[in-house]
Amino acid sequence: MRRVVQEQRMIRRLSLCLITPVLLSACTQFPALDRTLTPALEAADYPALVPLEPLLAQATAGQVDAAQTKSTLTSRVSRLRARAASLRNPVLTSAERQRLSQGRQ
Repeated sequence: MRRVVQEQRMIRRLSLCLITPVLLSACTQFPALDRTLTPALEAADYPALVPLEPLLAQATAGQVDAAQTKSTLTSRVSRLRARAASLRNPVLTSAERQRLSQGRQ
C-alpha cells in the first residue's frame, strides 16, 4: 500500500516537472509575422523551373564504380598485410642481439 502511494507521488512530481516548462513557454510573446516579406521580394518573379533530366545525369555521374573500388581495396589490403607481416619480424638480427646481450653483462 505504501509503495503504491509513493509511486503516485512520484508520478505527480514527474508530471509537474514536465508540465511546468510547457506552461511557461506558453506565456512567451509570439513573434509578429506580419510584413516579413519586403515589397521587393513580393514583386519578384517566381524562380525558373529546371528540367529534371540534367540534374539526374549529374547525380548519377558521380557514382562509385564497385569493381574498381573492390580492386583498389583488395590491393590496399594486400599491401597492408605485407607491411604488417614485415613489422612482425624481429628488428635485430641474431648477431646484433648477441652483441647487445654481451654489452649488458
